[in-house]
Amino acid sequence: MVQSIKVAFQGEPGAFSEEAVIAYFGPAGAAGPADGADAADGADAADGADAAVAAAPDRQAFPTWRAVFEAVRDGTVDAGVVAIESSLAGSIRETYDLLSEFYDAGIRIVGEVSVPVRLALVALPGQSLDWIERVYSHAQALAQADEFLRTRNWQVMTTYNTAGAARMIAENRERHAAAVASPRVADLYGLEVLAADIQTGANNRTRFAVLGREGSVESSPPPGPGPRKTTLVLAVRNVPGSLNRCLGAFASRGVNLSRLESRPARTARWEYVFWVDVDADATEPACAAALAQLRTEAEMVRVLGSYPRTGED
Repeated sequence: MVQSIKVAFQGEPGAFSEEAVIAYFGPAGAAGPADGADAADGADAADGADAAVAAAPDRQAFPTWRAVFEAVRDGTVDAGVVAIESSLAGSIRETYDLLSEFYDAGIRIVGEVSVPVRLALVALPGQSLDWIERVYSHAQALAQADEFLRTRNWQVMTTYNTAGAARMIAENRERHAAAVASPRVADLYGLEVLAADIQTGANNRTRFAVLGREGSVESSPPPGPGPRKTTLVLAVRNVPGSLNRCLGAFASRGVNLSRLESRPARTARWEYVFWVDVDADATEPACAAALAQLRTEAEMVRVLGSYPRTGED
């Protein structure tokens, strides 16, 4: 029997982060608290999981993104899954900051998975829309359901997690309250769906990064035949044309950059770093040559990982 690996996600059982774990690693295995749960036998992987390892994971819930990074760093788990980008709300900036912070600890991106975001309004059984006075959820989910929420005069309150909001209502038996969360949490916590598909837009998705320790066999499956990408962060010199020359290292070799975003460097005021997604593996000759040239021009270059590109459907 193949041993199940331990995978960390942020939130409560039923969170979208847990859905990402299921989509990448496979559905078997019950979610448990951060101190561990029984391992589950392997199962077939879901869509987007062709880069995953064979065994289905022992899913472990942690309260924060930082706690997920720390668990991977400390070896408490074999891998972690963290949200990195929303197709509607944009980058999850905390994740990018943590990727930079934990680079020297050997945390790398070893995969990615894209999860469709379907939101529902859930409440205790027997409630109705007209009885609801308060709505709880994570700030990102509230923003993604803003058009629906503005149709009623509800008090909107933020919590640390979508599934956590649903669990709070269920455990407190809080009437006149509802949560914006995945419809899957209704069955998990004994709630009812008052309104389904309340998210803005039909193609709303969140992209998650799969984290592993550098050189870890458990979290780093062997490269497959499909397209790959590389995520890196760089700092340019404060001289005219430096950014142009850095990007030109890739353009001159026909290597596409699918993402470029600046973030505060956090080491000095008004200085910035650039996060880049490259549509190639770092070991491919053209990309390797571009990275070599980049290192001669940039002040700092960190390759966060090369991994299979996910499909969007």
